[in-house]
Amino acid sequence: QVQLQESGPGLVKPSQMLSLTCTVSGAHFATSHWSWIRQSPGKGLEWIGVIDYDGDTNLKPSLKSRAAISRDTSKNQFSLQMSSVTPEDTAVYYCAEKRSYGSNYYDQASWYDYWGQGTQVTVSS
Repeated sequence: QVQLQESGPGLVKPSQMLSLTCTVSGAHFATSHWSWIRQSPGKGLEWIGVIDYDGDTNLKPSLKSRAAISRDTSKNQFSLQMSSVTPEDTAVYYCAEKRSYGSNYYDQASWYDYWGQGTQVTVSS
């Protein structure tokens, strides 16, 4: 069974870097798409970006300038880094997985089969 667990600081100050890690079990990086998705208070799910089975990344255009996704297959982890955060980045952040070698739906939250429980990140001074 695929399991994902997010970890990272719950509180980040404005203008600083947000770093989150997703630890994975029960799945292989080489056969899946791995995404970060967030939900801000009172809003719907927002796809942030994906790292695919080849290690290639795609990011939401509006976040591309300050977000990056990477993976460490030796640790069964993939990570999100987001710079210059503002209070608008306050959200519950999820990591998610879909077993697939190719799709045009990787930017849709509903496409993903397995999710972590989510981690609350608050941006505040």
